[in-house]
Amino acid sequence: MDVRHFERITAFIEARLTPLFDAETGSEHGFAMDDTSRALRALRNSVLEAGAVTGLIATRETAEPLVRKVIDQSVEHHWDVLRGIARQWEDHADFRKEFKRHAWELDEAPAPA
Repeated sequence: MDVRHFERITAFIEARLTPLFDAETGSEHGFAMDDTSRALRALRNSVLEAGAVTGLIATRETAEPLVRKVIDQSVEHHWDVLRGIARQWEDHADFRKEFKRHAWELDEAPAPA
């Protein structure tokens, strides 16, 4: 798995969520203390957290075998979280087929530069 996969899927999801926080559109979603705003903030935080795997991936190559296995499991889990969120917009023009793939399938298909 490649950091670029995570960068692309996170950017895709962020592009869908960011307009929901736009005060210029008159939206109070995300800024208020109502349940919708709280849910939007929680979703955005989950996306940002799941997308922050750069450090994990960078340390994988030099990690001990047992630690490497834990890193792999963590990276796969984070990908599954992002994949599940991104698939809500499967019909969007910017949705990429790679967003549907499982982590092990991406290992066989490096991300283009």
